[in-house]
Amino acid sequence: MFFPLLTLFQQLRATQPTYFIAVVLILLIVGGVAWLIAAVLGFARSAAFGPPARWFSYAAVCLILYHLQFLLFGLFVVMGMTQSPVDLSAALGVGAFFNLFVVLGAVCAIIGFIRMTSPR
Repeated sequence: MFFPLLTLFQQLRATQPTYFIAVVLILLIVGGVAWLIAAVLGFARSAAFGPPARWFSYAAVCLILYHLQFLLFGLFVVMGMTQSPVDLSAALGVGAFFNLFVVLGAVCAIIGFIRMTSPR
């Protein structure tokens, strides 16, 4: 059923822009640092705002791990590309769970919202 579509995709060739790697790395680093700041501020302020605020800090920590996982995935891809023959099985093993920490962060944020019952 999808065979003609897959055959078409195999024939497509594209070159990435020269700025692609730089933009990806810069956004990955800036995002990781921003979530690190959010986690530190969240844990520092959770004493004043109560336990629900701590859950938002946990969500920020999950998103820091999400950024670190992408760096690890990139490292495994580079290591796999340097081997002959190319073996990307380790990279795919890490990359298969790329959205795990986003889901865990969302669960932490949901718990934080649920436990926020009384406005101050």
